[in-house]
Formats: sequence, structure tokens, C-alpha cells
Amino acid sequence: MSAAIRFDNVMVTYNRHPAVHHVSGIFAPSSLTAIAGPNGAGKSTLLKALMGELPLAEGSIDLGGLSTRDFGYLPQAAEIDRRFPLTVADTVMLGAWRQIGAFAGTTPAEAERARRALMAVGLEGFERRYIGSLSAGEFQRVLFARLLLQDASVIILDEPFTAIDARTTRDLLTIIRRWHQDGRTVIAVLHDFERIRTHFPQTLLLAREAIEWGPTETALSPDNLLRARAMSENWDEQAPVCLPSEEMRA
Repeated sequence: MSAAIRFDNVMVTYNRHPAVHHVSGIFAPSSLTAIAGPNGAGKSTLLKALMGELPLAEGSIDLGGLSTRDFGYLPQAAEIDRRFPLTVADTVMLGAWRQIGAFAGTTPAEAERARRALMAVGLEGFERRYIGSLSAGEFQRVLFARLLLQDASVIILDEPFTAIDARTTRDLLTIIRRWHQDGRTVIAVLHDFERIRTHFPQTLLLAREAIEWGPTETALSPDNLLRARAMSENWDEQAPVCLPSEEMRA
């Protein structure tokens, strides 16, 4: 269902200063991987580069024959404007655009799939509620229902458990495990190391650079966590402009 996603010497810059610095590694097919690291470590930047929202200053990302249309992407909650008067049903149905087209009407089959997706996240009967009236946990359940309807091969989650209650977190972790069992590739930016150790077998520990990319027990070792913290604290935001390799050799 999914394919290997390969990073080769990936660098992403803001004003030519590195936000992600020479990262190489592989998200294996059907893997369940957390991206962890200190604040400002480049975790969300890496996801945006993977989704094609930020250009690469250097290196490449090989999607293994997939395109970003095959990805289900959940950005941070702070990036989503809930003031637009969309209902829960309308929001979930956005997950079906790849199947029915952006301007096609909702079919009975897709409407039934949306209803089942809302049941799966515990929001049956919320169809006519406006998203602006929902709690943070309820809205995150709606976004997971939209991902269920999208039925993507690769699921990308940026801080999916921020500011939501413990029960919602447990329910959404159940859905993530089900995606993994179904053979999908799941990648999530997370901050809770104990949650990562319990639920995510693979981890990329990032501090602008990849500190460790592999089994979670190894990636989140005390030595690696200390190294990541030290690199983050010592990072110089005013460092000299980072030139791509070819320019430095010229």
C-alpha cells in the first residue's frame, strides 16, 4: 500500500540559514514513526518540506513513486482557521475530494462513509454542528474523520495531541494503531517521550540535524536526548549564511 520515503542530504533554509540541516534517512513502508526533538528543532519544517510546501535548499526527497496527493496531512491546530462557517459534515467530506472531485456533489456512498468515519471518532450526530462551536478535542476528532475518509497511503500528523483531553488522545491513538496495522505509513511530530516510547516503534530525533533515526529505544536514549538538547541550546540563529555544497566548492 505504501512505499519507502527517502531523504538524501535534505537541507531546508529560511533566508538561507538552515532550519533543517543535511538530513538523510528512510521512512520504511508501513512504518510508524515519531519525529521528536526540542522546540525549534525543525520538526514541522521537515514535514512541510516532505509535503512540498517548502523548497529544498539542497538534497532530495524520493517518495517511492507516490505523490503528495497520496498523503493525508494534518497540520498543527494553530494553522487551521475555524472561523469559516463549515459544518462538521462539510469538513469531513473534504477528505473525499480525491475520489469524487473538488466540485462534484456528494454521493450517497460517500455520505455513508463520512457518517461511519464520524462514528469511528465518536462524533455520531455532530454532522450539522459548525466547526467553530467545537472544543479542541472534538475538532481534532473531526480532522481524524476527514483523514479516515481520505484513505491515504501515508498519514502525516503535526502535533496531533496538543491541547486535547486524555480520552480524545487515547481514542486517536487507537485510530493511529489501526492505520499502522492496515499497512499505512504513519509519521507524527510528538513531544511526549513516554507516549512515543509506548506507541511508536521508530523515531527520528531531530535538532536541526538528525541525532538518531531508528528504533525508538535507541533514538531516545539518555545520551541522544542530552545531545539533542545541547545542539538546540547552542544553535546560533545568526550563524553565517549556509551555502549549498556546489556554491562552497565553486
